[in-house]
Amino acid sequence: MTDQVLLASFQRLLEISRNLASTLDLNVLLYRIVHAVADLCNAEAASILLYDQNRKDLRFEVATNMENPLLRGFSVPVDSSLAGWIVTNRQPVLIPDVDTDRRHYGQVGASVNMKIKSLMGVPLIHKDRVIGALEAINKQSGVFTLQDQDLLSALGAQAAVAIENSRLFQQTDLISDLVHELRTPLASLTTATHLFDRPDVTQEQRSRFIEIIQQEIARLTDLTTSFLDLARLESGRTQFHAELFAMEPVIEDCLEIMRPRAEERKISLTGMIEADLPELNGDKDKIKQVVLNLLSNAIKYNYPQGGVNLNVKAGAGEIILSVNDTGPGISEENLRHLFEKFYRVPGTEKLALGTGLGLSICKRIVETHGGKIEVLSQVNKGTTFIVHLPLVSTVR
Repeated sequence: MTDQVLLASFQRLLEISRNLASTLDLNVLLYRIVHAVADLCNAEAASILLYDQNRKDLRFEVATNMENPLLRGFSVPVDSSLAGWIVTNRQPVLIPDVDTDRRHYGQVGASVNMKIKSLMGVPLIHKDRVIGALEAINKQSGVFTLQDQDLLSALGAQAAVAIENSRLFQQTDLISDLVHELRTPLASLTTATHLFDRPDVTQEQRSRFIEIIQQEIARLTDLTTSFLDLARLESGRTQFHAELFAMEPVIEDCLEIMRPRAEERKISLTGMIEADLPELNGDKDKIKQVVLNLLSNAIKYNYPQGGVNLNVKAGAGEIILSVNDTGPGISEENLRHLFEKFYRVPGTEKLALGTGLGLSICKRIVETHGGKIEVLSQVNKGTTFIVHLPLVSTVR
């Protein structure tokens, strides 16, 4: 690498550093980092693996040139992989031929249908703590050099700071939202327990206070459980386990689980499943969680003696799932905020208790599968949620 080329590379590195500092969105940041690595090092692909100190777990967070979105969360053994060696020894590696290196974990390449020939990696270190590894895969022309390694190390140092800043901002933002949401049920509990001890309170009123206390405790439990689910999803600590499975039994299970709740409210619950649906490659439990959440919402925020219909059909390279209800509908203004954390449509508190996190969780799960979720609604006519799930071809 000539001095002129090296100078141009470091100027490009400076531009990349400014670009990384311009966002606090962790997902956006991670993708910027791996694309910057591929560009800077002239690599076929690049990836980030983050290390969980408590669980001693190393997982893919994001990668370029890898079609399967479920690579995110894929675990790599710390004691028998190049990334694990980088994290454990806190040193870079430069491997011209990974087939000759016993530390190479070959299952990764097989999982993403990619032949890994050469690899260069550096540790991500922030304040003397290893948070992961940054890798460049397959030099496009020639071989990875020590100059490439120096550039990757410099970028890795900037990336580690940016990732930790993003995490800190994200955690602060989430915790601030949670504390705000906790105030309402805590205030209700404080008031109910205070009034409960008053000598002038009737037995009927005491029974009502007990009911309020039980409702608010249930609400707090749901809120904290949902919050933890979302925090794990947003931080990348939730692992997705893909398998090839048929959708029909999953849908039937969801309908059976929700049927007693629908009958309790005198709501008809029907399902229409297209025959001969193709199998889906994804995390079956997470997909089931999405379906159950959408059905639960359709039942909760519906009129008594209303209806809920679940429709599943095949599309072009995807499965399309829709949940339709005959509830009060959602205005255009409220639709814009529907997938925001802790958001609840004004007025729905009268219909059912909720956390305002379920749809945010659903959106995260669907997008991790490479799909999308959308909503159509008309006031006083009902709401339809539509989920598009691609038929992911890679099985792990």
